[in-house]
Amino acid sequence: MTDEEGAMKSPARLRDVAARAGVSIRTVSNVVNGYAPVSEEKRKRVEAAVAELGYRPNALARNLKNGRSGLIALVVPELDVPYFSELARAVIARAREFGYTVVVDQTDGDRERERELIQREGDAALFDGVILSALSLSQHDLPPYDPSRPLVLLGERMVDGGYDHVAIDNVAAAKAATEHLFDIGRTRVAAIGDQPYETGETAQLRTRGFLQAHEERGIPVDRSLIIPRRNFHFSDGADAMLKLLNRSDGPPDAVFCYNDLIAIGAIRTLLTHGVRVPKDIAVVGFDDIEAGRYLTPSLTTIAPDRAAIAKLAVERLVARLRSAEAEAAELFVDYQLIIRESTTGEASSTVQRRRGAERGPWE
Repeated sequence: MTDEEGAMKSPARLRDVAARAGVSIRTVSNVVNGYAPVSEEKRKRVEAAVAELGYRPNALARNLKNGRSGLIALVVPELDVPYFSELARAVIARAREFGYTVVVDQTDGDRERERELIQREGDAALFDGVILSALSLSQHDLPPYDPSRPLVLLGERMVDGGYDHVAIDNVAAAKAATEHLFDIGRTRVAAIGDQPYETGETAQLRTRGFLQAHEERGIPVDRSLIIPRRNFHFSDGADAMLKLLNRSDGPPDAVFCYNDLIAIGAIRTLLTHGVRVPKDIAVVGFDDIEAGRYLTPSLTTIAPDRAAIAKLAVERLVARLRSAEAEAAELFVDYQLIIRESTTGEASSTVQRRRGAERGPWE
Protein backbone atom coordinates (compact mmCIF):
# COMPACT_ATOMS: atom_id res chain seq x y z
CA MET A 1 0.00 0.00 0.00
CA THR A 2 1.40 3.44 -0.93
CA ASP A 3 1.50 6.35 1.52
CA GLU A 4 -1.17 8.07 -0.58
CA GLU A 5 -3.49 5.03 -0.37
CA GLY A 6 -2.92 4.79 3.38
CA ALA A 7 -3.74 8.45 3.81
CA MET A 8 -6.95 8.04 1.84
CA LYS A 9 -8.04 5.35 4.26
CA SER A 10 -7.37 7.51 7.36
CA PRO A 11 -10.46 8.98 9.05
CA ALA A 12 -11.24 12.46 7.85
CA ARG A 13 -10.60 15.31 10.30
CA LEU A 14 -12.11 18.76 10.72
CA ARG A 15 -9.11 20.32 8.95
CA ASP A 16 -9.64 17.98 5.97
CA VAL A 17 -13.26 19.07 5.66
CA ALA A 18 -12.28 22.71 6.04
CA ALA A 19 -9.65 22.41 3.30
CA ARG A 20 -12.08 20.65 0.93
CA ALA A 21 -14.85 23.22 1.55
CA GLY A 22 -12.51 26.23 1.47
CA VAL A 23 -13.60 27.49 4.90
CA SER A 24 -12.10 27.74 8.38
CA ILE A 25 -12.04 24.90 10.88
CA ARG A 26 -14.29 26.99 13.14
CA THR A 27 -16.88 27.25 10.37
CA VAL A 28 -16.88 23.46 9.94
CA SER A 29 -17.29 23.01 13.70
CA ASN A 30 -20.18 25.46 13.75
CA VAL A 31 -21.95 23.60 10.93
CA VAL A 32 -21.38 20.13 12.41
CA ASN A 33 -22.34 21.07 15.97
CA GLY A 34 -24.89 23.80 15.26
CA TYR A 35 -23.09 26.22 17.55
CA ALA A 36 -23.59 29.38 15.49
CA PRO A 37 -25.40 30.51 12.33
CA VAL A 38 -23.50 29.98 9.09
CA SER A 39 -24.40 31.34 5.68
CA GLU A 40 -26.41 28.99 3.48
CA GLU A 41 -23.67 28.94 0.84
CA LYS A 42 -20.95 27.93 3.33
CA ARG A 43 -23.20 25.41 5.05
CA LYS A 44 -23.85 23.61 1.76
CA ARG A 45 -20.12 23.54 0.94
CA VAL A 46 -19.31 22.07 4.34
CA GLU A 47 -22.09 19.48 4.12
CA ALA A 48 -20.89 18.44 0.68
CA ALA A 49 -17.32 18.08 1.95
CA VAL A 50 -18.52 16.08 4.96
CA ALA A 51 -20.43 13.68 2.69
CA GLU A 52 -17.58 13.38 0.19
CA LEU A 53 -14.91 12.66 2.82
CA GLY A 54 -17.13 10.53 5.03
CA TYR A 55 -16.34 12.68 8.05
CA ARG A 56 -17.74 11.44 11.36
CA PRO A 57 -17.69 13.78 14.39
CA ASN A 58 -15.87 12.47 17.44
CA ALA A 59 -18.87 12.24 19.76
CA LEU A 60 -16.80 11.26 22.78
CA ALA A 61 -14.46 14.21 22.38
CA ARG A 62 -17.39 16.56 21.91
CA ASN A 63 -19.17 15.23 24.99
CA LEU A 64 -16.07 15.45 27.14
CA LYS A 65 -15.54 19.03 26.02
CA ASN A 66 -19.07 19.76 27.24
CA GLY A 67 -18.47 17.96 30.52
CA ARG A 68 -20.32 14.83 29.39
CA SER A 69 -19.19 11.35 28.42
CA GLY A 70 -22.30 10.21 26.54
CA LEU A 71 -22.40 7.16 28.81
CA ILE A 72 -25.22 5.97 31.08
CA ALA A 73 -24.69 3.26 33.68
CA LEU A 74 -27.35 0.60 34.24
CA VAL A 75 -26.70 -1.20 37.52
CA VAL A 76 -28.65 -4.40 38.25
CA PRO A 77 -28.31 -7.20 40.83
CA GLU A 78 -27.81 -10.17 38.47
CA LEU A 79 -27.38 -10.15 34.71
CA ASP A 80 -27.99 -13.89 34.42
CA VAL A 81 -31.52 -13.43 35.80
CA PRO A 82 -33.57 -13.12 32.61
CA TYR A 83 -35.74 -10.27 33.90
CA PHE A 84 -32.69 -8.02 34.23
CA SER A 85 -31.10 -9.03 30.94
CA GLU A 86 -34.39 -8.35 29.14
CA LEU A 87 -34.68 -5.01 30.97
CA ALA A 88 -31.12 -4.11 29.94
CA ARG A 89 -31.95 -4.71 26.29
CA ALA A 90 -34.91 -2.31 26.56
CA VAL A 91 -32.86 0.36 28.35
CA ILE A 92 -30.07 0.15 25.74
CA ALA A 93 -32.56 0.53 22.90
CA ARG A 94 -34.22 3.58 24.44
CA ALA A 95 -30.96 5.25 25.41
CA ARG A 96 -29.66 4.83 21.85
CA GLU A 97 -32.55 6.97 20.63
CA PHE A 98 -31.16 9.83 22.73
CA GLY A 99 -27.60 9.25 21.55
CA TYR A 100 -26.37 7.62 24.76
CA THR A 101 -24.37 4.43 25.21
CA VAL A 102 -25.27 2.19 28.15
CA VAL A 103 -22.65 0.46 30.29
CA VAL A 104 -24.14 -2.41 32.33
CA ASP A 105 -22.76 -3.68 35.62
CA GLN A 106 -24.07 -6.06 38.27
CA THR A 107 -23.83 -5.94 42.05
CA ASP A 108 -24.95 -9.45 43.11
CA GLY A 109 -27.07 -7.55 45.62
CA ASP A 110 -23.93 -6.62 47.57
CA ARG A 111 -24.44 -3.43 49.54
CA GLU A 112 -20.88 -2.16 49.23
CA ARG A 113 -20.83 -2.83 45.50
CA GLU A 114 -24.09 -0.93 45.07
CA ARG A 115 -22.68 2.01 47.02
CA GLU A 116 -19.45 1.94 45.04
CA LEU A 117 -21.22 2.10 41.68
CA ILE A 118 -23.22 5.21 42.55
CA GLN A 119 -20.39 7.23 44.06
CA ARG A 120 -19.60 10.50 42.36
CA GLU A 121 -15.84 10.05 42.39
CA GLY A 122 -13.34 8.04 40.42
CA ASP A 123 -14.59 5.76 37.65
CA ALA A 124 -18.25 6.50 38.37
CA ALA A 125 -17.67 10.08 37.17
CA LEU A 126 -17.30 8.65 33.66
CA PHE A 127 -21.07 8.25 33.57
CA ASP A 128 -23.43 11.12 32.92
CA GLY A 129 -26.06 9.37 35.02
CA VAL A 130 -27.01 6.06 36.63
CA ILE A 131 -30.11 3.87 36.47
CA LEU A 132 -29.98 1.67 39.56
CA SER A 133 -31.95 -1.42 40.52
CA ALA A 134 -30.73 -1.99 44.06
CA LEU A 135 -31.37 -4.83 46.46
CA SER A 136 -29.45 -3.81 49.56
CA LEU A 137 -29.20 -0.03 49.71
CA SER A 138 -31.14 1.99 52.25
CA GLN A 139 -31.84 5.70 52.10
CA HIS A 140 -28.81 6.73 54.13
CA ASP A 141 -26.56 4.83 51.69
CA LEU A 142 -27.50 7.14 48.83
CA PRO A 143 -25.21 10.12 48.15
CA PRO A 144 -26.51 13.68 48.28
CA TYR A 145 -28.37 14.39 45.08
CA ASP A 146 -26.01 15.72 42.39
CA PRO A 147 -27.96 17.42 39.58
CA SER A 148 -24.98 17.12 37.23
CA ARG A 149 -24.99 13.29 37.49
CA PRO A 150 -28.57 12.17 38.12
CA LEU A 151 -29.67 8.85 39.54
CA VAL A 152 -32.93 7.06 38.66
CA LEU A 153 -34.05 4.26 40.97
CA LEU A 154 -35.86 1.12 39.80
CA GLY A 155 -37.81 -1.25 41.98
CA GLU A 156 -39.12 -0.52 45.44
CA ARG A 157 -39.22 2.89 47.01
CA MET A 158 -36.15 3.45 49.16
CA VAL A 159 -36.23 7.25 49.57
CA ASP A 160 -38.67 9.98 50.46
CA GLY A 161 -37.65 12.43 47.77
CA GLY A 162 -34.96 13.87 45.53
CA TYR A 163 -34.60 10.90 43.22
CA ASP A 164 -36.74 9.72 40.34
CA HIS A 165 -38.25 6.30 40.93
CA VAL A 166 -39.85 3.87 38.45
CA ALA A 167 -41.73 0.77 39.65
CA ILE A 168 -44.88 -1.30 39.40
CA ASP A 169 -47.48 -1.69 42.14
CA ASN A 170 -46.21 -4.96 43.59
CA VAL A 171 -48.99 -5.20 46.15
CA ALA A 172 -51.72 -4.93 43.51
CA ALA A 173 -49.89 -7.28 41.13
CA ALA A 174 -49.41 -9.99 43.77
CA LYS A 175 -53.03 -9.58 44.85
CA ALA A 176 -54.14 -10.06 41.22
CA ALA A 177 -52.04 -13.22 40.89
CA THR A 178 -53.50 -14.69 44.08
CA GLU A 179 -57.06 -13.71 43.14
CA HIS A 180 -56.65 -15.54 39.84
CA LEU A 181 -55.90 -18.73 41.76
CA PHE A 182 -59.04 -18.23 43.84
CA ASP A 183 -61.01 -17.52 40.66
CA ILE A 184 -60.13 -20.96 39.27
CA GLY A 185 -61.34 -22.63 42.46
CA ARG A 186 -58.17 -23.03 44.50
CA THR A 187 -58.50 -22.43 48.24
CA ARG A 188 -55.20 -23.55 49.79
CA VAL A 189 -52.61 -21.33 48.16
CA ALA A 190 -48.92 -21.25 49.09
CA ALA A 191 -46.46 -18.43 48.38
CA ILE A 192 -42.75 -18.91 47.67
CA GLY A 193 -40.31 -16.02 47.97
CA ASP A 194 -41.01 -13.94 51.07
CA GLN A 195 -37.96 -12.08 52.40
CA PRO A 196 -38.75 -10.85 55.92
CA TYR A 197 -35.68 -8.70 56.44
CA GLU A 198 -34.62 -5.09 55.86
CA THR A 199 -33.64 -5.33 52.20
CA GLY A 200 -36.49 -7.61 51.11
CA GLU A 201 -38.89 -4.80 50.23
CA THR A 202 -40.06 -6.19 46.90
CA ALA A 203 -40.85 -9.61 48.38
CA GLN A 204 -42.57 -8.06 51.38
CA LEU A 205 -44.90 -6.07 49.12
CA ARG A 206 -45.78 -9.23 47.18
CA THR A 207 -46.52 -10.97 50.45
CA ARG A 208 -48.77 -8.08 51.41
CA GLY A 209 -50.72 -8.46 48.17
CA PHE A 210 -50.98 -12.21 48.76
CA LEU A 211 -52.44 -11.59 52.22
CA GLN A 212 -54.81 -8.88 51.00
CA ALA A 213 -56.31 -11.26 48.45
CA HIS A 214 -57.08 -13.74 51.22
CA GLU A 215 -58.56 -11.08 53.45
CA GLU A 216 -60.83 -9.63 50.76
CA ARG A 217 -62.10 -13.09 49.74
CA GLY A 218 -62.61 -14.12 53.35
CA ILE A 219 -60.24 -17.08 52.97
CA PRO A 220 -58.17 -17.93 56.08
CA VAL A 221 -54.40 -17.61 55.69
CA ASP A 222 -52.12 -20.46 56.71
CA ARG A 223 -48.89 -18.52 57.25
CA SER A 224 -46.88 -21.73 57.29
CA LEU A 225 -47.58 -21.89 53.54
CA ILE A 226 -45.59 -18.67 53.02
CA ILE A 227 -42.09 -19.97 52.29
CA PRO A 228 -39.19 -17.49 52.60
CA ARG A 229 -36.32 -17.62 50.13
CA ARG A 230 -33.02 -15.77 50.26
CA ASN A 231 -32.64 -15.84 46.46
CA PHE A 232 -35.00 -16.08 43.49
CA HIS A 233 -33.33 -18.86 41.48
CA PHE A 234 -34.50 -22.17 39.99
CA SER A 235 -33.15 -24.16 42.94
CA ASP A 236 -34.97 -21.96 45.45
CA GLY A 237 -38.29 -22.82 43.83
CA ALA A 238 -37.46 -26.50 43.47
CA ASP A 239 -36.40 -26.89 47.12
CA ALA A 240 -39.35 -24.91 48.48
CA MET A 241 -41.82 -26.96 46.43
CA LEU A 242 -40.33 -30.18 47.76
CA LYS A 243 -40.94 -28.94 51.31
CA LEU A 244 -44.54 -28.16 50.43
CA LEU A 245 -45.05 -31.63 48.93
CA ASN A 246 -43.69 -33.25 52.09
CA ARG A 247 -45.95 -31.43 54.53
CA SER A 248 -47.68 -33.68 57.04
CA ASP A 249 -51.00 -31.97 56.34
CA GLY A 250 -50.62 -32.38 52.60
CA PRO A 251 -49.53 -30.00 49.83
CA PRO A 252 -51.39 -26.86 48.74
CA ASP A 253 -53.57 -26.85 45.64
CA ALA A 254 -51.86 -23.76 44.17
CA VAL A 255 -48.63 -21.78 44.50
CA PHE A 256 -47.86 -18.11 43.86
CA CYS A 257 -44.13 -17.74 43.13
CA TYR A 258 -42.42 -14.36 43.50
CA ASN A 259 -40.58 -14.68 40.19
CA ASP A 260 -40.61 -16.95 37.15
CA LEU A 261 -37.36 -18.72 38.03
CA ILE A 262 -38.87 -19.86 41.32
CA ALA A 263 -41.99 -20.96 39.46
CA ILE A 264 -40.04 -22.96 36.87
CA GLY A 265 -38.05 -24.67 39.63
CA ALA A 266 -41.28 -25.46 41.47
CA ILE A 267 -42.88 -26.94 38.35
CA ARG A 268 -39.83 -29.11 37.78
CA THR A 269 -40.20 -30.58 41.26
CA LEU A 270 -43.92 -31.16 40.77
CA LEU A 271 -43.50 -32.94 37.44
CA THR A 272 -40.65 -35.14 38.64
CA HIS A 273 -42.83 -36.25 41.57
CA GLY A 274 -45.79 -37.13 39.39
CA VAL A 275 -47.87 -34.10 40.37
CA ARG A 276 -50.04 -32.75 37.56
CA VAL A 277 -49.87 -29.03 36.75
CA PRO A 278 -52.39 -27.46 36.95
CA LYS A 279 -54.86 -30.25 37.72
CA ASP A 280 -53.31 -31.08 41.10
CA ILE A 281 -51.40 -27.87 41.82
CA ALA A 282 -51.67 -24.64 39.83
CA VAL A 283 -48.65 -22.31 39.59
CA VAL A 284 -48.32 -18.56 38.97
CA GLY A 285 -45.01 -16.75 38.47
CA PHE A 286 -43.91 -13.14 38.22
CA ASP A 287 -41.86 -11.29 35.51
CA ASP A 288 -43.00 -12.97 32.26
CA ILE A 289 -39.55 -14.05 31.15
CA GLU A 290 -39.30 -15.62 27.70
CA ALA A 291 -38.55 -19.12 29.01
CA GLY A 292 -41.91 -19.26 30.79
CA ARG A 293 -43.77 -18.88 27.51
CA TYR A 294 -42.14 -22.05 26.13
CA LEU A 295 -42.32 -24.15 29.27
CA THR A 296 -44.56 -27.22 29.32
CA PRO A 297 -46.97 -26.29 30.75
CA SER A 298 -46.55 -22.64 29.77
CA LEU A 299 -46.40 -20.34 32.79
CA THR A 300 -49.14 -18.03 34.02
CA THR A 301 -47.37 -14.93 35.27
CA ILE A 302 -47.44 -11.24 36.11
CA ALA A 303 -45.86 -9.26 33.26
CA PRO A 304 -44.43 -5.87 34.23
CA ASP A 305 -44.22 -3.49 31.27
CA ARG A 306 -40.43 -3.61 30.89
CA ALA A 307 -40.50 -1.40 27.82
CA ALA A 308 -42.30 1.29 29.82
CA ILE A 309 -39.89 0.91 32.74
CA ALA A 310 -36.93 1.37 30.39
CA LYS A 311 -38.58 4.26 28.55
CA LEU A 312 -39.47 6.20 31.70
CA ALA A 313 -36.12 5.56 33.39
CA VAL A 314 -34.12 6.79 30.40
CA GLU A 315 -36.43 9.74 29.77
CA ARG A 316 -36.22 10.86 33.40
CA LEU A 317 -32.44 10.60 33.32
CA VAL A 318 -32.22 12.60 30.09
CA ALA A 319 -34.65 15.20 31.47
CA ARG A 320 -32.41 15.66 34.50
CA LEU A 321 -29.33 15.93 32.30
CA ARG A 322 -30.98 18.61 30.19
CA SER A 323 -32.44 20.56 33.10
CA ALA A 324 -31.14 20.55 36.65
CA GLU A 325 -34.52 22.00 37.65
CA ALA A 326 -36.49 18.95 36.47
CA GLU A 327 -38.72 17.82 39.33
CA ALA A 328 -38.26 14.35 40.80
CA ALA A 329 -41.18 11.99 40.21
CA GLU A 330 -42.43 8.60 41.34
CA LEU A 331 -43.72 6.69 38.31
CA PHE A 332 -45.77 3.50 38.23
CA VAL A 333 -46.00 1.46 35.04
CA ASP A 334 -48.62 -1.03 33.89
CA TYR A 335 -48.58 -4.75 34.46
CA GLN A 336 -50.65 -7.61 33.07
CA LEU A 337 -51.69 -10.99 34.34
CA ILE A 338 -50.85 -13.42 31.53
CA ILE A 339 -52.97 -16.55 31.92
CA ARG A 340 -51.40 -19.71 30.49
CA GLU A 341 -51.45 -23.46 30.94
CA SER A 342 -49.94 -23.66 34.45
CA THR A 343 -53.24 -22.47 35.93
CA THR A 344 -55.90 -23.29 33.34
CA GLY A 345 -54.38 -25.96 31.13
CA GLU A 346 -55.49 -23.89 28.15
CA ALA A 347 -53.91 -21.62 25.56
CA SER A 348 -52.78 -18.23 26.81
CA SER A 349 -54.93 -15.18 27.25
CA THR A 350 -54.18 -11.77 28.71
CA VAL A 351 -56.10 -10.02 31.47
CA GLN A 352 -55.22 -6.37 32.03
CA ARG A 353 -55.19 -5.77 35.76
CA ARG A 354 -53.82 -2.22 35.89
CA ARG A 355 -54.19 0.59 33.41
CA GLY A 356 -52.35 3.87 33.10
CA ALA A 357 -49.03 4.91 34.59
CA GLU A 358 -49.26 7.11 37.66
CA ARG A 359 -46.74 9.86 37.82
CA GLY A 360 -46.13 12.91 39.91
CA PRO A 361 -43.63 14.75 42.05
CA TRP A 362 -42.53 13.43 45.39
CA GLU A 363 -44.60 14.89 48.23
